[in-house]
This record gives sequence, C-alpha cells and structure tokens, in this order.
Amino acid sequence: MLASARLRRTGVLASLVTLAAALSLAVPTSASAAGTWTEIGSDRADPLTESQGLASIEVPAGSPNRYTGIGTIPISDSIRGWNHVGDPDASYEGYYVEPYQEDSGNAKMYRVQAPDGSWSEYVHTLSPGEAMNNSWVAITPDGQWMLSGEWGTMNRLLVFPTPGENSGTSPSANLPQAATVHLDHAVNDVQGCDFSGPTTLLCSSDDSDGSLFGMTKPLLRIDLSAAPSGSGDVTGHVTALRQLPLRSACSGSFEVEGIDYDRRSGILRVIVVSPGICVLTDSKTYKFSLG
Repeated sequence: MLASARLRRTGVLASLVTLAAALSLAVPTSASAAGTWTEIGSDRADPLTESQGLASIEVPAGSPNRYTGIGTIPISDSIRGWNHVGDPDASYEGYYVEPYQEDSGNAKMYRVQAPDGSWSEYVHTLSPGEAMNNSWVAITPDGQWMLSGEWGTMNRLLVFPTPGENSGTSPSANLPQAATVHLDHAVNDVQGCDFSGPTTLLCSSDDSDGSLFGMTKPLLRIDLSAAPSGSGDVTGHVTALRQLPLRSACSGSFEVEGIDYDRRSGILRVIVVSPGICVLTDSKTYKFSLG
C-alpha cells in the first residue's frame, strides 16, 4: 500500500509538473514580468511645434531632439497639400524621416533629411484598401526598413524600404509597400511607434474607447516574430503595458501623440496634448524609464 501510494503521488506530481510547464508556454508573459515603464518627469510640449511627434537624433553626435507640429511644416509642402505631419523617426546612421498626409488624394509623402543635411521627398501611392492617414514612422535598427500604421482600428502595420537609406528607393519613383506586420490583437488610433530592440516596438495609442485593452490611451508593446524586411510578412504580439498620463487643469478629451525611445539613455518619451484651452499651457512630453 505504501509503495503504491508513493507511485500514485509520484504520478500526480509528474502530471502537475507537466501541466505547469504547458501553462507557462501557453500563457503570454505579463507586462510586469518584462518590467514597468515608470514616469520620471515631463516637459511642456509647445502646441505649434511639439504637438505631433518627436525623435532622438544620434547622427551627428550631440544633436538635439527633434519635434514636429503644424508650425514645423514647410510652406512649400503646405501649399502643395501636405498639411499634416506625424511622428518622425531617425535611423542610427543619421537618416531622419517625417511622415506627411493630405486631406484628399491617393498618396502619402515622406520627407527625408540625409546625414549630409540635404532634404528629399518620397511619395507612396496608396495600395487598394490602404487608409490615407500617415501618422508615424518607425525605422528598424538596421536602418533598411520602415514601419507605418493606419488610423482607426487595425490588425496590421505596413513595412516600407527606408526612403533614402535603403538603396532601392528613389525620390523619382513610387515608394512601394514591401511587407506587412500581422497583429494578433487589434489596435486603435496608434499615433507613434519606435523600436526598442530588433523585434520590439513601443507604441502610443490614442484609443478613447478602452474596450480593446480595458484602458484608454494605452502604451503598447508589440513583439515581432522576426525583424521586418522586404522578404516576407511577420506577425506581432500586442500587449498593453499601462495607461499614459492624462493630467491637466482642464477637463475633456486628451490626445496622445508621438513616441520616442532613446537607446543611449533608455528613456521613453510620449507627447500627450491637453484638452481645450489647456492645449496652450499644460500639454506635456512625459518621460519614462524601465524598472
């Protein structure tokens, strides 16, 4: 009886170990297990020149952070209909890219500054079914590919060759979509994404409904199945990490805007525009560190 009882207990324990192992593989890693993005400070965001997006610049060394807003749009682009600029990004090799859209039409535009300081413009003709908005860009760590998203509730991100840096691009030719990131969970009104690693994106969502993740205005993490390239589609696992700060002297609707991750300092920054008249006074660029 004692021997058979021990055998039964051993069998039960083995089954429990096997079940626990299976559950550990089946259940996604929680956000807390990967660390928590803790707010560590903020700066006022100017509503005209710092209200759409931001990017940390590594090349040339010592460059200040850059911002976009309605006041940063060149007049020459505005009069041609490119009247909205989104969240920019810069490659580690020194190519800086700003995304532009127009009120109507069938194209998006990417304004690019090369490391030598020269500017050029690349136009992408919309693919069938592609939304016209151009809210953000995120350049892969190798500099060769660029991600962009669409407004509304989406299950994908778009992949393009990085204009200027990828040798297959030219200002005189259409910038083609190269691949797609298929998301395992819908996202809503993403205003910016930035790579924090070769296959990890951090994204700011202006979602006002909250039904997708149980919170409004979330900071999202997207873990990709592989580094994006032009050789094929990849998948992305979406996790909501936390709600972004919503503090103002005014009540009403906040708008979450662009995002930037600086690999040199490990600091994450996100712009949140305040409601009503407080857009002028207490809109903020919030700073976070991973703890």
